[in-house]
Formats: sequence, structure tokens, C-alpha cells
Amino acid sequence: MADRTEPPHIVVHSPALDGSRRVTSGDETLGVASHIDDVGEILRLADLYVTDVEGADLIEWQGGGPEDWPGLSEEHHKA
Repeated sequence: MADRTEPPHIVVHSPALDGSRRVTSGDETLGVASHIDDVGEILRLADLYVTDVEGADLIEWQGGGPEDWPGLSEEHHKA
């Protein structure tokens, strides 16, 4: 039986061609983020309340850090 006390391993994957980034926990896709705020919301909806998404140890950022949202970050601010 799996150890339930171990924190989940969250991965924010490399940006897709449109700049969005898939967010996973293990084999499960939690959602697709187009901005760092989306990552926090996706985690909240998964009952993983992370107050500092950029500095959380349980999040692995692949293909760039929390500031890397090519192609979408400008559009997010216009909305």
C-alpha cells in the first residue's frame, strides 16, 4: 500500500506550441495552465493548497521556470 504521508509530486511540463503548460500529479493530468495563476487554481481544485507556487518544493518545473509562459503571458494580462 502506498504511503499517504508522502507529498504529491507535481510537474508543470514544458510549454506547448501555444505556450500552455500541462500540470500533472503522477500519471494524472490535473489541468492545463496558461499562466502561473492557473497553476495555483489547478492545484486548489485538486485540494492541494499551495500558497507559493513559484517556490514550492513539491512542484517540478520542466522546460523553464514559473516565469516562462511563451506566447500566452501577454494575452493573459490583456484579458
